[in-house]
Amino acid sequence: MTDFIARDYQSQGDVAHQMLPTFLVGKILRERIVECFYWKEQCFGLNAASLIDRAVRVEYVGGQFGNQHPTEFICLLYKMLQIAPEKEIVLQYLAIPEFKYIRALAAFYIRLTWSDPEVYQALEPLSNDYRKLRIRDHNGFYVSHMDEFIDALFNEETVCDITLPPLMSRYQLEELDQLDPLPSSSESESEHDEPKEIPS
Repeated sequence: MTDFIARDYQSQGDVAHQMLPTFLVGKILRERIVECFYWKEQCFGLNAASLIDRAVRVEYVGGQFGNQHPTEFICLLYKMLQIAPEKEIVLQYLAIPEFKYIRALAAFYIRLTWSDPEVYQALEPLSNDYRKLRIRDHNGFYVSHMDEFIDALFNEETVCDITLPPLMSRYQLEELDQLDPLPSSSESESEHDEPKEIPS
């Protein structure tokens, strides 16, 4: 029993949303993850650096498929919740342009564990990423896009079979002075139309 608890619940991270980061994944899904072949064969002993070697091979986003089998994506997300990488490292994951599934993985981790203002600051720019993503669920594969995945992280209650923590609205955070307002379209056009000095 002690071994099961250590394997299933242990996390090196600070409390997130008043619980251990690993508790952000429901108990049944946690148990399925730690019992699956991919977790036992590919996730043992991973750290923030070696996790990248596994993540670059991920070919789709998803929670569970078929007869309740956890995907590689959700196993690696759970491993991130266990090892709790430094924020600078997570932002590096997010900034790797050639590996879109690492970006999706980092975005999901941020949504689960970071503060509400940090979530907006980190994820809103990804709404301009329109690359295709393969999604796998209980019904098979389908194609979505990164901006749609980010929108789901902001607006859906459940993504990839994980119930997301509550997230304050952008308006609420702006009213509390915890988030700067987004520039209006007119302001953006005005800045774009301003004449630029030509160096002599």
